[in-house]
Amino acid sequence: MLRSSQSGRAQLYEHYARSISVNPDLDRTLVSFQANKREAFYKWFRFKEGFSSRLVQYCIRKLARGPGDLLDPFAGAGASLFASINMGWNATGIEILPVCLHAMKARESVYKLGLHRFLTQLRQFEKAPLESYSKADYFFPHISITHGAFTPHTEKQIGAYLSYCHQAIEDSRVRELFEFACFCVLEEVSYTRKDGQYLRWDHRSPKNQGTREFDKGKIPSFNVAVRRKLAQMAADLAEVHSQLGLTIPRLWTRGRLEVIDGSCLDVLPEREASSVDFVVTSPPYCNRYDYTRTYALELAFLGYNDDEVKRLRQKMLSCTVENKEKKDELREDYETRGLMGRFRSIERTFNTQEALHEVLDALERLRGLDALNNSNIPRMVRNYFYEMCFVIFELARLLRRGGRIVMVNDNVRYAGEEVPVDLILSDFANSFGLRVREIWTLPRGKGNSSQQMGSHGRQELRKCVYIWEKP
Repeated sequence: MLRSSQSGRAQLYEHYARSISVNPDLDRTLVSFQANKREAFYKWFRFKEGFSSRLVQYCIRKLARGPGDLLDPFAGAGASLFASINMGWNATGIEILPVCLHAMKARESVYKLGLHRFLTQLRQFEKAPLESYSKADYFFPHISITHGAFTPHTEKQIGAYLSYCHQAIEDSRVRELFEFACFCVLEEVSYTRKDGQYLRWDHRSPKNQGTREFDKGKIPSFNVAVRRKLAQMAADLAEVHSQLGLTIPRLWTRGRLEVIDGSCLDVLPEREASSVDFVVTSPPYCNRYDYTRTYALELAFLGYNDDEVKRLRQKMLSCTVENKEKKDELREDYETRGLMGRFRSIERTFNTQEALHEVLDALERLRGLDALNNSNIPRMVRNYFYEMCFVIFELARLLRRGGRIVMVNDNVRYAGEEVPVDLILSDFANSFGLRVREIWTLPRGKGNSSQQMGSHGRQELRKCVYIWEKP
């Protein structure tokens, strides 16, 4: 196979080699969702693409000077926001995925809701004849990708439960949590399992199957699953109250929270300069994961139709092979705001990053050789870095002097061609006036995918946490 020259990447590595260090405090559980499994809210809804709240606490204690204003432009399910407000910070999160916005709204209800109100409603629910609320005309609001996800009996039970929530629960915050319990068990009671780039379908579903048969194992009935989820929520809430000796609403007063619905590409340029002390974030990785497919059931539950899901996919940061270029949209947006000088400066930085264009040239050659498993990978990688260049410029502009940015991300590889995401993004940051303080790597990196291992060997990629600061 033709391999590219890697002189640009080698030079970039040499430039930042002194900043790269193994941090023995970090492991996969800390920088991923896994460390949240014991925390009440995160046990309810598993947003697997997020990092842990313990990582946020660690970074704040180790790198921040004190409570101030924190920003997460890719807020996800809110790990950085809720961890920081409980440490006295004012937190602002920007998020475009409705699934995550819904989860954060539910968590706000947790903070603002008294335990007694929830337990009282739960006792009433346990005695309610749920079948009497059954709606014969109820149909789950499927989109094309989710048809066949549930048995007809499961859909009927979901309809009866939601009907109960609307008819029998008067307290809006309690009702939000009861509906959230349903939201949290959709995957569990379906024939599907989230699998990165797509939904994996159980062989018992009416959906057409792939070449490899998948058996999800025992699938509980909806009534069993949702009652178990509600019991878990009640137990967790009671434990939090008991351990802290505080009511959850009092915790809320430690810091101020703002959640903005939208793309950070749209929101960041309008924010006031030098208004942020600390950024903790993890953007979508450049790895082809499609959140609109893996969270398709949840999006359908929230009422999104096929066209809305397609528009959402295009609006999100480019990390799938279906994303189209956003250059014209960004140019128009910056021109409308009278910021064309800023736009040209960002584009100049993108266009002169040698290692990045070495990668893009290599991927184009591989595409010409039909060596990539999808011909749109070069476009996706280009779009990803183009958009991240804008994000990093704006974060540098918003950061106060002495402020720091902590970013969690992975390097990636396509057809054996390594993409040093950590170094390219750090060089963008350096170009915009930030100092690359450290690039922490995990003691154990990330290996090749099973598909690539046979052709390219098990060569580890750096799994990193970048720390940039504004002098």
